[in-house]
Amino acid sequence: MTQYHRPALPGPELFEAQAGEVDPADRIEAGTRVATLLVRGPRDADDQALVDRVLHLADEEGLDALAELWSGAPVDSLAGCLWRLYVLRTWVRRQPDLAAREFAAGKQFAPVDEVIAGVEDPPGPTEVAELVDTLVRGLVGDDLATTLDRAAAFARLVGVGRAHLADDPPQSTQSAARLVETAHVLQHAARQERLGSLR
Repeated sequence: MTQYHRPALPGPELFEAQAGEVDPADRIEAGTRVATLLVRGPRDADDQALVDRVLHLADEEGLDALAELWSGAPVDSLAGCLWRLYVLRTWVRRQPDLAAREFAAGKQFAPVDEVIAGVEDPPGPTEVAELVDTLVRGLVGDDLATTLDRAAAFARLVGVGRAHLADDPPQSTQSAARLVETAHVLQHAARQERLGSLR
């Protein structure tokens, strides 16, 4: 029987390695552990040391390096949620004007009270980027479900807005559908979080 071991903290060398050199299962395991510690908080001094190293890595290398760990995580996992939030954040930061335009269009075509139950005021593009930064910093605490609901509302509104503003209907429709699917995933994760089953 193989003895269980905690995955080592991935450092910059992980991201410089060739794709074939890193076992995908080890990457997912490390990503799951890092996501859990960032969101749920450390349990002991070793966990705190790991969180400090991860945050230092994020400061030095950017969130890209950290998010790489989450990219292969299962959709219905905490790490999978962080990956989707990271993708939203990255897009908002790269295309803030487009994000704002699609968000505003979405609010015209999808009444806010129908977007996500319980989210009366969905966050705008800037707030989504800040919300994800806060989450990755482990500052959300007990509000994770609300954070996921708010991000879901944003994704759904942008998806609806993108579909209505489509310059290239087939491509925009597919992209809009992916955003709406992301909203479903995040909303489902929020429900799982409230049930205590999001891992």
